[in-house]
Amino acid sequence: MGKIKVRTGRGTGTIEVDDDPKKWSGDEFRKIQEARKKASANRMVHTGRGTGTRKLGDMPDPKTRPSTERMTRSTGRGTSSRKSTNKDTE
Repeated sequence: MGKIKVRTGRGTGTIEVDDDPKKWSGDEFRKIQEARKKASANRMVHTGRGTGTRKLGDMPDPKTRPSTERMTRSTGRGTSSRKSTNKDTE
């Protein structure tokens, strides 16, 4: 298992993580994120540039990714478009 670099802090920094994608992106990360939220529901988090606080349990759950099947996709520098056929082509 190798390491990959991931951008952080508005693209100004990098960290090295294992190349296991479920640790930092995709549907697997959503599940991990939801489990972390449930485990620490009473923890207070800062919101709105640090001006407000609320309990982590009061935050909304992560949403599932909507299907893009049969939606219009722009191609060729935005000059043409085509319909998406299935989820696997994205």
